[in-house]
Amino acid sequence: MKPKLSGTVKTLTMKGFRLPVSTIKVLLFLCLGSGPFFQEAMQAQDDPVRAIDIRDTVSTARKDRTLPAVPQQDIVDIYQQVFNKKKALKRDSQEKDDSLRRKSQKADLAFLPAAGYSLVTRIAVVMAANVAFYADTDENTKLSAINTSIAYTQNQQIILPVLSNIWTRKNKFNLLGDWRYYKYPEYTYGLGGHTSDVQDADLLNYSNIIIHEAVLRHVSSSDFCVGLAYNLDYHWQVSEAGNANGLPSDFRKYGFSPQSTSSGISVNALFDNRKNSINPSDAVYGSISYCPNFTFLGSDKNYQSLLIDLRKYFPIGKAGNVLSFWSYNWFTFNGNAPYLDLPSTGWDPYANMGRGYIQSRLRGKNLVYLEGEYRFGLTRNGLLGAVVFANVQSVTDWPSNKFEVLYPAVGTGLRIKINKHSNTNVCLDYGFGINGSNGLFVNLGEVF
Repeated sequence: MKPKLSGTVKTLTMKGFRLPVSTIKVLLFLCLGSGPFFQEAMQAQDDPVRAIDIRDTVSTARKDRTLPAVPQQDIVDIYQQVFNKKKALKRDSQEKDDSLRRKSQKADLAFLPAAGYSLVTRIAVVMAANVAFYADTDENTKLSAINTSIAYTQNQQIILPVLSNIWTRKNKFNLLGDWRYYKYPEYTYGLGGHTSDVQDADLLNYSNIIIHEAVLRHVSSSDFCVGLAYNLDYHWQVSEAGNANGLPSDFRKYGFSPQSTSSGISVNALFDNRKNSINPSDAVYGSISYCPNFTFLGSDKNYQSLLIDLRKYFPIGKAGNVLSFWSYNWFTFNGNAPYLDLPSTGWDPYANMGRGYIQSRLRGKNLVYLEGEYRFGLTRNGLLGAVVFANVQSVTDWPSNKFEVLYPAVGTGLRIKINKHSNTNVCLDYGFGINGSNGLFVNLGEVF
């Protein structure tokens, strides 16, 4: 039996999936219900507010000078004010004493049940876990974190990521891990920009393992890290239904295979001066990864890839508003990557690129992407905020390998504060692309 991805191809790709009001209520209930659960699991530790880091080092939002002086509130505050006033008073009292948040070598462990949504998955039920710790008690040592979750989606997909960001003693080395397993039915839409999200829709089903593990050496007295990484992308049990228009798919023309492997050693360089990677302001982030893939390492073919990820954040005014820009550029050359390892919409590590379009909507040998977003508060206490954003992406056509078509998108979104210490928001965004493409995008933490 083939998985049904939101009824019809047209419904999924052109109109997205419209969440009913009851579903929105469930999502908000989970935010309200799981927030206190998560907070209580953390409050027993020495440094609770810093243990929810998702991939990068997090400093408390209290240290971010762009935040307003008005006392901040989050979902936990609202919940406790309504249902447990004694705990609300205790929490307020504890927050006045920063000495209670000292560093410790003890590991902080938390579990969080949640629900999510994307165009490619529809509703997803998630169980997430996080462990955070310091390698030593030196005040300059950064927080280490290992995050994992398991998700089962409305489209019968299984997603199991394990993301790690480990700093050794005195930040000498940074170990970055991106391990993922997918059981993943999804649509692909051919190669290049001259494709139709209806006629060229091709339903795939496959299993996928991604293992990316980097060892970076911190450059003393700077925000630079350099090092090497091993990168493995393996797909198996790959099957396709074929194009909706009955013509041979680009996957077939490019070179269909029931399994594929990319395996290579990359050289990585990183600059990151963000105080808070979950919700940055007044910061710069830059990452470059050059990866040759070799047959002697198990790759199907020899080819090379280059990934450039650049971000800049400008604080606007004194209210904590931020103007941010993101450039994500992914190139393959000197050989042909397997079809499913080609640059594609939404296949950045956090699947956040390309709001307004479904994941895998565009695919080509090279991809360029640019996004701008303005983030601003709606309430002085920081509980509610909003964003407006615009992005544009393009992939090279095949086999000409030329950029010819731009795919722009615009949108807006709501932010709901779930942890005021780390400045973490639940993000509900609606994006509009061209040719009728639109949809809802849900995220924990800012998109970039």
